[in-house]
Amino acid sequence: MRALISVSDKTGIVELAGELASLGVEIISTGGTYAKLQEAGISAIEISELTGFPECLDGRVKTLHPAVHAGLLAMRANPDHMRQISELNIEPIDMVIVNLYPFKETIMKSGVTRAEAVENIDIGGPTMLRSAAKNYQDVAVVVDPADYTQVLAELKERGEVSLETKFYLMQKVFMHTSNYDTMIADYLKKERGDDTLPETLTMTFEKVQDMRYGENPHQKAAFYREPGCHAGSIANARQLHGKELSFNNINDTNGALELLKEFTEPTVVACKHGNPCGVGSAESIAEAWTKAYEADKVSVFGGIVVLNRPLNMEVAEQMSKIFLEVVVAPSYDADALALLSQKKNIRLLELKDIDVPQPAGAYDLKKVNGGLIVQTIDSELMPEELTVVTDTAPTAEQLEDLKFAWKVVKYVKSNGIAIAKNKQSVGIGPGQVNRVWAARQAAEHAAELIGEHATQGAVLASDAFFPFDDCVESAHQAGITAIIQPGGSIRDEDSIKKCNEYGIAMVFTGMRHFRH
Repeated sequence: MRALISVSDKTGIVELAGELASLGVEIISTGGTYAKLQEAGISAIEISELTGFPECLDGRVKTLHPAVHAGLLAMRANPDHMRQISELNIEPIDMVIVNLYPFKETIMKSGVTRAEAVENIDIGGPTMLRSAAKNYQDVAVVVDPADYTQVLAELKERGEVSLETKFYLMQKVFMHTSNYDTMIADYLKKERGDDTLPETLTMTFEKVQDMRYGENPHQKAAFYREPGCHAGSIANARQLHGKELSFNNINDTNGALELLKEFTEPTVVACKHGNPCGVGSAESIAEAWTKAYEADKVSVFGGIVVLNRPLNMEVAEQMSKIFLEVVVAPSYDADALALLSQKKNIRLLELKDIDVPQPAGAYDLKKVNGGLIVQTIDSELMPEELTVVTDTAPTAEQLEDLKFAWKVVKYVKSNGIAIAKNKQSVGIGPGQVNRVWAARQAAEHAAELIGEHATQGAVLASDAFFPFDDCVESAHQAGITAIIQPGGSIRDEDSIKKCNEYGIAMVFTGMRHFRH
């Protein structure tokens, strides 16, 4: 048996090669791997000795040779193949242990140049892997050090690697090379500044963890991360305490974080089932927490809470009085972390770069039966200048609350309404099939959860235009004094007229934020 070993990641390779040698396997190797095996006293044939051709072009050409690929691709059960390689004095290669140039690690380095990135595109490695994998019946191909143990165990037990394992290793090769090529293509697209949606879309993700189940116990689930460093994302968070995150935890926390990024002042966002249930901004994070909590004391139970300032003891003492699933903060004061860590089921995450937004050109993906719908993320908020369309203009204080409410409603499931006062969400109406129901629901929740007069003097935000003036009527009944909405309905004048009748200020953004 002969094995060709050429690895960039040399984890466990000396131990593996030593075990193979002890089993009588003849080892062929290249470059740095050959040198490392020689240093460890493991006998190996250098690749140029096998091919009869020296490595050249600074090592760019080593294994691209018929002596290698004919030895890999020759089907042992095909007499013509075996006759041909015999006539060419080529011996079969029975095992390939290869992993690739560190392209991902290279492009993640600060200040890396395009030339450095391109130089770390492996050519010979993927070619060998694909050749060996295509002939999986005869060749065991190992691309992941995690598989060394299983391969060695089978060799020791039965003198060969089972066909079932070879087939598994074949699949792993094509998954690995697909991931590798996709990272290269994605890097080149970004280097070119190409912001188009491509004719063919290939994406790659790396598993972070398997989950016990998905949204429901009968569904399988796993968490995958995009390759590279994604500052400000839950994939970049460090868990300090608690059991592993669930599918729903991750989905809900992501939504809460994206809303939080809209704010620069101390802000707390509480989220439940993908919708904000309480949002508060203030001069201190403790006051912001109080606003977010008091906005909906019922829904916050078992919810997600994210904050954009260090979590101190004052906030921790209040949080410790209720059950929360997940808390995310840029940092924790030591005493606050100690107190919250006494709660067994709470998950505490640290995300130092919590305020970093997603890149504007990032994709938002939705799987549909038989396909995928893709769009760029909704990275804009509103234009700098808002259009006042009513006789009454909002006051400076109302304008601040309108902007606050607009940030909140952007992350409310459509049809969505958000009511706010003094930089606190006081009523949220998410996911209704018509807009007036969402408006009524937001006002009713505010009255039930905060108090009968919670919406008096408040402002209202709608994620899309009012199709009729019934939303204004509902707002007036709730005591709303100012409204922000995109505008653009053929019945805008009806809503404007109704606002003027009630003395409600209304501004148009010219931009909607549907969120389905």
